[in-house]
Amino acid sequence: RTFSSSMTDPEQSLYPVAVLIDELKHEDIQLRLNSIRRLSTIAVALGPERTRNELIPFLNESIDDEDEVLVALAEELGGFVEYVGGLEYAPVLLGPLETLATVEETLVRDKSVEALNKVSRQVPVAHLLEHLVPLVLRLQANDWFTSRISACGLFAAAYGRLPAESKAEIRASFTQLCHDDTPDKSV
Repeated sequence: RTFSSSMTDPEQSLYPVAVLIDELKHEDIQLRLNSIRRLSTIAVALGPERTRNELIPFLNESIDDEDEVLVALAEELGGFVEYVGGLEYAPVLLGPLETLATVEETLVRDKSVEALNKVSRQVPVAHLLEHLVPLVLRLQANDWFTSRISACGLFAAAYGRLPAESKAEIRASFTQLCHDDTPDKSV
């Protein structure tokens, strides 16, 4: 996925944003990091709809990057609810954050879990039930221990806000993880 960075006269004011977008794809890690740290500027310029439909999918496709860039991305996405259009659209952030929660590097996973917890504390219970609980269960059921570790970090943030039947499902999932002594089920 790419962004259109060709400019017409009315778009001259968006030139700095086009530069930031181009830097997201640059070979130089420092330029990518600078651009990631200014994602909010890009999002404001794009507006909520384009942020949801273009920027977030682009970021999700770009997750194969250096750990330092991925840590910065997770940190930024945790505060991105307002840029995607508010709580109604917050679930769009869960895709890239879930992907980051499966990365091997501990710091990337930790920042992703932190961001997921931040988002989950803001969204209505209906979003928790529809999006976050399935995400946690997917991570918990994954063959790789990295995903299961991330799932452990997500239980507490949403648990207190869930209805009783969902709490029982989450407790059962957590209990299963507590008895899991193998880092990789495929071993």
